[in-house]
Parts: sequence; structure tokens; C-alpha cells
Amino acid sequence: MSMLQSTVVRTRPRDSALATNKVLRNTYALLSATLLFSAVTAGIAMVTRMPPLNPFITLGGYFLLLFLTTRSRNSAMGLVWVFALTGFMGLTLGPIVSMYLRVLPNGPQVVMLALGGTGAIFLGLSGYALASRKDFSFLGGFLSIGILVAFLGGLAGWLFAIPMLSLAVSGMFVLLMSALILFQTSAIINGGETNYIMATVTLYIAIYNLFLSLLQILAALSGNRN
Repeated sequence: MSMLQSTVVRTRPRDSALATNKVLRNTYALLSATLLFSAVTAGIAMVTRMPPLNPFITLGGYFLLLFLTTRSRNSAMGLVWVFALTGFMGLTLGPIVSMYLRVLPNGPQVVMLALGGTGAIFLGLSGYALASRKDFSFLGGFLSIGILVAFLGGLAGWLFAIPMLSLAVSGMFVLLMSALILFQTSAIINGGETNYIMATVTLYIAIYNLFLSLLQILAALSGNRN
């Protein structure tokens, strides 16, 4: 009996590592596919010159699709809804990128710099979390409060047309989304997140907000405002 127990104990870490690696592989595979799909829908919105959506419509569509994705996260429908969510977010992104390209004299450079910065930050932080295998679960409380404060600040900046507040919120979102990437990657590695659909959604939203925030900051630094 003791030998059997010893065998079970020895195999558990290996089984856990295999499960973690599977979630990690599935997450990055799905994240790559959703980012590509989102880029396609953003491109469609740009080519068709789709006007920017009302922020409340954007928020309503986002939360509805997020709810449907979360509810179906353990079934095949979860994949359908995650592509619906990221495709919708791509549609909202297209008109914003078009606006920066049109308004800024150096629009293409600003957009590419924001895109490159987003990729560099994501790869750097993900690589650090994977290599160090540190537990960043302690960031959970900070992220919950910080994102709520930043969201309310961004809403106030938009409602009352306060450019400096909107810029400060963008800076906050860069820090918060960077922390969210560390938090979510760490959760996958350490077994805190076992659902690759939800892990994908979290990382996608972090990348989406990181790109938009960098875009606004770089536009301001270039001497232009949207």
C-alpha cells in the first residue's frame, strides 16, 4: 500500500504539469487566433469606413458577449462566443485606428509604434512570468480596485471632456494591463486558471486596452490630440 501511495504522490506533480502545459498551449493558440480574427474585423471596419460606435453601445456589447462567453466557457459554444467577443472588439477598434491615421500627420508611425510597444510589453512580461514562475496572485486585489478606478476616471474624462484626465487614465491602464498580463500568466502556470477560454479573454482584453492606451499616450506626446 505504501508503495502504491508513493507512486501516486510521484505522479501527481507530473500530471499537474501536463495539465498546466495543456492550458498554456491552448490559451496561446486561441489568443493568436482571436487576435488575428480581431485584426481582420478591424480591417473590415477601416475599409468600409465604419463610424465609431457610441461608447455605451461598445460597453453594452462587450459585457453581453463577455457574459455569454463566461456562461459557455466549459462547452464548445464558449469558442463561438469568444470569437464573437473579440470580433466585436476588433470592429470597435477599426474606427479608432482610422481616426488616428487620419488626424495625426505621423499617424502610421504612431500606430505602428503603439502596436510594437504592445507586442514588446506582452512578450516581455509573459516571458518573465514563464521563466521566473513567480506567483503574482497578490496583484488580484490591486487589479480589481485599480481597474474600477481607472474605468470611472476614463468615463469622467469622456463625459466632461478633460483631456489630461483621459491621458492620466491611459497611463494607469498601461500599468494595470501590464500587471494583468503578469497576473493571468502566473495563474495559468501555477494552476490558478484552468480554463483556457477565460484565460484567453483576460489576456486579449489586456492587450486591447494596452494598445489603445499606448496609442493615446503616443498621440499626445507627438503634439496632437484626438
